[in-house]
Amino acid sequence: MPLALTGTLLTSDNQKIAYRHYKAGHDKVIVIAHGFYNSKDAVILTKLAESLHDEYDVFMFDFRGHGKSGGLYTWTSREGRDLKAVLDYIEGKYKKVGMLAFSFGASVAINTLAHDTRVNSLVCVSSASDPGKTDYQFWKLDLKGDLAYTLFTPQGWKGRGFRPGPFWLTKEKPIDNAAQIQIPIFYIHGEKDWVIKPWHSRALYDKTQSKKKLVMIKNGPHAEYLTRDYGKQFITEVKSWFKETLSKEQR
Repeated sequence: MPLALTGTLLTSDNQKIAYRHYKAGHDKVIVIAHGFYNSKDAVILTKLAESLHDEYDVFMFDFRGHGKSGGLYTWTSREGRDLKAVLDYIEGKYKKVGMLAFSFGASVAINTLAHDTRVNSLVCVSSASDPGKTDYQFWKLDLKGDLAYTLFTPQGWKGRGFRPGPFWLTKEKPIDNAAQIQIPIFYIHGEKDWVIKPWHSRALYDKTQSKKKLVMIKNGPHAEYLTRDYGKQFITEVKSWFKETLSKEQR
């Protein structure tokens, strides 16, 4: 088992960001950026990290307003500062850096990496192309896979929740930044995503100018739930992508 180090980072606006760094001696690291309402302690993300330990070190953290981090969640407006604090911390520690980001976390990743070149490969899962155009429809809620899991199972409760902050702050749109990213990007989306519809990833894919890939998982749900319901397919796709794009021949 890798050594798990925990601590906090300080952002440029003095927010404390909690992290867990799994160190197994690899020269490549995967940064996992969770989505809204999740955290590094969510069971499905902990299991995802475990599936990567054999080939990569793993760095997980909580966006502001989530988990053990401080502050309030600003709905992608200021979370880029959290991600930059993470990149500051791991800079120089690894030969290659991959990022696996979910939902609004993926939107933050796109906006950040349009101007920051310290990541070598990106996987975006259920990313919103525009945070103001999500497709949340409560009457289409996945009662069994989402609500029942969250409310009535121990693994569903753990590491879930958030502290809301101002939602009216200016937000960058990933659709405006996707073309600026120079690294390889892999978009994954569930066809039955009831929160952020598949058209978001298709639009981002179309805008992307770098090496890219798009996979739609048949009957797949939203974001982190893909790792639970389609774990084997998901991790196979992700590992294959990182093996290809984090090789020595790539930047």
